[in-house]
Amino acid sequence: MVIPLGDLNPTRRRPWVTWLLVAANIGVFAFVQPWWADECTQRAFFLDYAAIPAELTEGQPLDAGQVARATPPGCDVAPADDKPVYAAAIVSLFLHGGWLHLLFNMLYLWIFGNNIEDRLGHLRFAGFYLLCGIVATAVFVVPNAGNPVPLVGASGAIAGVLGAYLVMFPRAPVTVAVPLLLFLVLRLPAAIVLLLWFVGQLLPLGQPAGAGGVAYLAHVGGFVAGVVVVLLLGFRPQRRRRRSEAGRQWPGR
Repeated sequence: MVIPLGDLNPTRRRPWVTWLLVAANIGVFAFVQPWWADECTQRAFFLDYAAIPAELTEGQPLDAGQVARATPPGCDVAPADDKPVYAAAIVSLFLHGGWLHLLFNMLYLWIFGNNIEDRLGHLRFAGFYLLCGIVATAVFVVPNAGNPVPLVGASGAIAGVLGAYLVMFPRAPVTVAVPLLLFLVLRLPAAIVLLLWFVGQLLPLGQPAGAGGVAYLAHVGGFVAGVVVVLLLGFRPQRRRRRSEAGRQWPGR
């Protein structure tokens, strides 16, 4: 519905963890994933390293029949007998289905992650990010227990960041592009931008799981997890800083 371009929300510290996460995601996609290869090779890679609902619920790698269901026709992919299926739930947070998938995820993390890291602190933010990603995966896996198709992407963890941002900075100005006939650039409160995003994840939930290649349920689970965790930690909306005070902080985006 809207594409965020930046926010006006200064921070007090450099967001080292956010920068590291962005670099790690881009590095894994560019130098580890076979993004240049044919569809069969890419699917084989995901079956070896990504989170798969059927594996997580059964506690073991896919058998030959399940692998055949999860691969395109004509692909000859062998089961990964020694795959650590639960560790794959973390690895999967750093894998992406394509450049567009990666770039949109990193855009959201780059814009909104620094402020959440600023308030949580570096180590607690890293734990929060991974926790939201794991919860998002679990929320998707439970109703899709027998699904052998890989689940990849940082979207669930980043959705948790967006949920936290909604709680902490609902009035922060966010610059967005609205794709109409042309791109209309507006500045809106974060609450409007993030609630529009959340509604956009709710609307397709009546479709089959993973419809269009997007795990909307994982996004919803991560977002709700982010809201709940920061509320349990005692965080509430932060009062906007005075202009003179904000000018002394690490510049926001």
